[in-house]
Amino acid sequence: MNHILGTNPQGQDLLGLLVYSIPPMFKMIFAGTMFATMLATVIGTLSGYIGGTIDRGLMTLSDIMIALPGLPLLIVLAAVFEPESPYVIGLILSVNIWAGLARTIRSEVLSLRDIEYVESSRVMGFSLSSIIGRDILPNLMSYITVNIAYNARSIIFSSVALYFLGVLPYSNYNWGVIMDNAYQGGTMYTSSLYYWLLEPMIVIVILTIGMILLAQGLDRIFNPRIRARHKDHEENEPNESEESAPGAPVN
Repeated sequence: MNHILGTNPQGQDLLGLLVYSIPPMFKMIFAGTMFATMLATVIGTLSGYIGGTIDRGLMTLSDIMIALPGLPLLIVLAAVFEPESPYVIGLILSVNIWAGLARTIRSEVLSLRDIEYVESSRVMGFSLSSIIGRDILPNLMSYITVNIAYNARSIIFSSVALYFLGVLPYSNYNWGVIMDNAYQGGTMYTSSLYYWLLEPMIVIVILTIGMILLAQGLDRIFNPRIRARHKDHEENEPNESEESAPGAPVN
């Protein structure tokens, strides 16, 4: 019972390794998602609202980033910079995931910039930052918040894969390193050591499912259509006390 999840052949407690791997992983997720989301929001909003040469230039940059192969690019960047800080690793892992979100935000802004209240703000002489901050961004929050969770999922998979391949600097406290040690230790050929490889995989799946559920919850909070639909559904539900009352009319 001192080692609930067992130990590796070196005698290290796997539960401790899995738990102490969580803070570096969350630092990578925070840095990567914030960088990718903020960059995509700025580029997509400016491109869609201003248009013209700026739109063509920013979208060309986005298309180039989308066309670049993701994993080889990350391997090259990791080999060049050899990052050790989780925050720097998160920034590297998010270097090409912002482009798709930026193009989608641009498409949303193109439909929002001709709405009546946006045109009214423009006619009244409000500044560009004021129009974007007050009239456009609030309508994009549902989509942006949902993509934060999905970008976090992408960073989890990328970081674990690069640590498993040995591209990123070695660290005892990472699920990818644990899986790599398990693979090198012969878990694929020794049935008694299967838990060494299986346990970090289960943790990754649980965290990924949590991110997906978080994205669905954020969508229900920020998406006005879904929020209104759930509100109407709750209002139309019959009251249990009225149904159980004697003499209550039957619907």
